[in-house]
Amino acid sequence: MDKISNVIKRRSSTRGYAKEPLTNEEIEALLQAGLMAPTATNKQEIHFTVLDGNHPVLAEIEDEKNRLRGLNSPEHNFYYEAPTVIILSADSAFRWSQVDAGIAVENMSLTAEGLGLGSLIIGCVYDALHGEKKEYFSKKLQFPPNYEFEIALAAGHKAVEKEPHTFEKGKQVTYLK
Repeated sequence: MDKISNVIKRRSSTRGYAKEPLTNEEIEALLQAGLMAPTATNKQEIHFTVLDGNHPVLAEIEDEKNRLRGLNSPEHNFYYEAPTVIILSADSAFRWSQVDAGIAVENMSLTAEGLGLGSLIIGCVYDALHGEKKEYFSKKLQFPPNYEFEIALAAGHKAVEKEPHTFEKGKQVTYLK
C-alpha cells in the first residue's frame, strides 16, 4: 500500500464502477479498516452491513430516497451502481456514533484508494433510513437493536477517473496563537 499521504492526495469520490465484483479479500480489507477505526471510549459500536450492489433492499432505499426528494428516475442510483455497498449503523443512544462512523468510513475509503479501488461516501439516504420506514429498513438491513443508519460506502473497481477536489487553504484555515 502507498504512503498514506499519497493515498489521501489521490482519493476522490468515484461515481462510476466496473461490473467486476470485489473479491472477498478486498471486502475484508475494507471491513478491517473500518473495524480498526478508533471509537469514543473504545465503545466499538459501529456495525457494518455488507450488500451486493444488486441486493433488492438497495432498490427500496433508492425508491424511498427519490420519493422523499420528489425525484423521478435519476440517471444513477445513490451508490452509482457499485458492486458493493457497506452500510454503517450505530447505537442511537451513544453521543459519538456519528463521529465514530465518519472515522470508520474514511478509513475504509482510504483503504479502497490504497488498493486501487474506487469508493463513494454516502449520506444522501439519511432521510430515507430515518423516516417513516426507519424500522422496516433497520430490520431488512439487520441492524442490531437500537441501532440506526449513520453513513454508507460504495466500493468497486473504477470505471471513471476524477481528479481530487481542490481547496483554498486561506479561506478554510484559521490559525490562532
